[in-house]
Amino acid sequence: MILLNVPRTRRRRLGVAAAAGGLLAALLTAAPAAATPDPGDAPPASKEISKSAQAEAREAIAQGEIPAQDEVVHSDNIRHVAHVPKDALTGFNSDLAFQGRYVFAGNYDGFTVYDISNPKSPKTVSQVLCPGSQNDISVSGDLLFLSTDSSRSDSSCNSTTQPATEKSSWEGMKVFDISDKRNPRYVAAVETACGSHTHTLVPEGKNVYVYVSSYSPNAAYPDCQPPHDGISVIKVPRKAPHKAAVVGFPVLFPGEGPDGGGNPGGPTNPGVSKTTGCHDITVLPSKDLAAGACMGDGILFSIKDPERPKVIERVQDNVNFAFWHSATFNQKANKVVFTDELGGGGAATCNAEVGPDRGANGIYDVVGKGDKSRLVFRSYYKIPRHQADTENCVAHNGSLIPVKGKDLMVQAWYQGGVSVWDFTNSSKPKEIAYFERGPLSTDQLVTGGSWSAYYYNGYIYSNDIAKGFDVLKIDDRRTDPARGVHLRELNVQTQPDYFD
Repeated sequence: MILLNVPRTRRRRLGVAAAAGGLLAALLTAAPAAATPDPGDAPPASKEISKSAQAEAREAIAQGEIPAQDEVVHSDNIRHVAHVPKDALTGFNSDLAFQGRYVFAGNYDGFTVYDISNPKSPKTVSQVLCPGSQNDISVSGDLLFLSTDSSRSDSSCNSTTQPATEKSSWEGMKVFDISDKRNPRYVAAVETACGSHTHTLVPEGKNVYVYVSSYSPNAAYPDCQPPHDGISVIKVPRKAPHKAAVVGFPVLFPGEGPDGGGNPGGPTNPGVSKTTGCHDITVLPSKDLAAGACMGDGILFSIKDPERPKVIERVQDNVNFAFWHSATFNQKANKVVFTDELGGGGAATCNAEVGPDRGANGIYDVVGKGDKSRLVFRSYYKIPRHQADTENCVAHNGSLIPVKGKDLMVQAWYQGGVSVWDFTNSSKPKEIAYFERGPLSTDQLVTGGSWSAYYYNGYIYSNDIAKGFDVLKIDDRRTDPARGVHLRELNVQTQPDYFD
């Protein structure tokens, strides 16, 4: 490990000129963003687009239909109060976690600690170089957790990429001591089957349980064998984190055959990812519930026994969902928002050709109680602003904005920017605010935009893949009551009871 100290809705016509079915068919058959066992952590290359799409993007800018390249635009009720460009860590920015006056920002090259005592002027406290995509990040007390989902030569922060076909290769969870924010210390590593694409904390007194989501097994990978139809559960003693260890691998999709019992994907369900694990899990400890976004399936499960989670409901959408990516409960736990990461986060899916129902959120009501709970689909939500075909855009990471009696959420959409929306009526969701930048390029499809956008103690914080760290302030009578809610810690995938 190396420590480095240092206002209006626009409905655009973009995408209509694309050949019918061409781009969409490609998106629906493409694999989603997944573990990259070899060559490792290199970002995806820029993709060429057609001359007509390039011309269309330039024309849309000239006509004022989309922002100019790198131009910042936003609704009247949002202010852009701070921006911190990337510094020593030049890889993709990823997820965010919060504790007191600090933000912890993941990056494919490691993580950065920011002091947000003054949200209008964030200060870099430390930067830790520890490569390993995608460095999904969480914090609990004096511990920080970092996911590694690329095959490495060993578990150290000095490791290099190494093929997953080699038995000695390593992927999994890393644990740091952050009692000194200026000098985080690497204290433990736990190898997990197929690595750790994301993870979710279930804190319990003396221990922290970690649910590790990973997927895409391959018979040629010694440490990632099919079927891979569950999650790894790690137990981390707070006072002895070096004793962290896997304590179970609960099977969430039991079934016959080499692939388990999840969604078979294509050709049975064309355009849908085969379920070979989970992408992300959100737990609601106050209700002993969790929601899992598991490639081709959405699940609801009980975590009364955190070492032995039990699935109580499972749904599929084989018409409009390509890849179940993440999940968010509303405060009352009678709704779940699932996201569909159509195109794996690297495609232009926010255009007229793809339409409003793909690459969107699916809103489900939770009907019934306990083990009899059922998920009932109500509607889709997608940002109402078309993006250029040079902009990767799809539903991504977001959080609740805590207002009693309302279901409000802020969410990242990559180059679609940041959207604040209301799903109090789960059948009629609507956007109430937005922030975005213009395309990174008008000639190529370049990966960028907001990876995560979360509400924390009165402000919205966004980690932009390419640009850096942004702070936004929303001033709106619908969201203003949330300013009275202050948390000491926030990992969005471990949803708090905001009003307890």
